[in-house]
Amino acid sequence: CAILIIAAGTGEFEAGISKDGQTREHALLAFTLGVRQLIVAVNKMDTTKWSEDRFNEIVKETSNFIKKVGYNPKAVAFVPISGWHGDNMLEESS
Repeated sequence: CAILIIAAGTGEFEAGISKDGQTREHALLAFTLGVRQLIVAVNKMDTTKWSEDRFNEIVKETSNFIKKVGYNPKAVAFVPISGWHGDNMLEESS
């Protein structure tokens, strides 16, 4: 199992998911190395004021890409988190 951490900040997500972005590279590398179970942690959600629209946009774009890599997006858990505040990291946020 691998945890792919994606930054939700404006511009940060777009840079990571771009053609030469690290998000793409890390997802492809994980699959190539035999990791078949993936969890996607969408970090820095506090900077988007926990925007559900932003989270859904990231889930949609990331799902489209990881499907091309070989993952089944329906079997991948997407979790909104804030590493800075610790939200949803060890315990469910309220």
